[in-house]
Amino acid sequence: MKTKNTFWFILMILLLVGLAACGGGGDDRADSADSSADEETAVVSTGDPEAGKQQYDQVCIACHGPGGEGIEGLGKPFTTSDFLQETNDEEMLEFIKVGRPSGDPLNTTGVDMPPKGGNPALTDEQILDIIAYVRTLQ
Repeated sequence: MKTKNTFWFILMILLLVGLAACGGGGDDRADSADSSADEETAVVSTGDPEAGKQQYDQVCIACHGPGGEGIEGLGKPFTTSDFLQETNDEEMLEFIKVGRPSGDPLNTTGVDMPPKGGNPALTDEQILDIIAYVRTLQ
């Protein structure tokens, strides 16, 4: 039951992100300029990258590797991640808190990404710090 709820939660987040990316009609140049400003705003991180690196090195490095290059069969690379570029901090926070089970259709590694990277003690603030650090890797 929990896996099914997790799947629907992640699917809803992805649908909302997709709908937000579609935008509306009108002057393409104006929309393009507004969209660029929104994208820049969406990836501005609220966390502390230095504190995030310390947490990353304890929690995330085992699957995503030093420097975020990813480890094949375990964790996706952050250095080239479109998902990371297209997702704002709040969405990333919720994603990390939930994780991605191996049965999720969007899981391409076949390995569970456990909620909070397997560390249930991580606070939202610590996760936002990790997100801030990971954004520096691109």
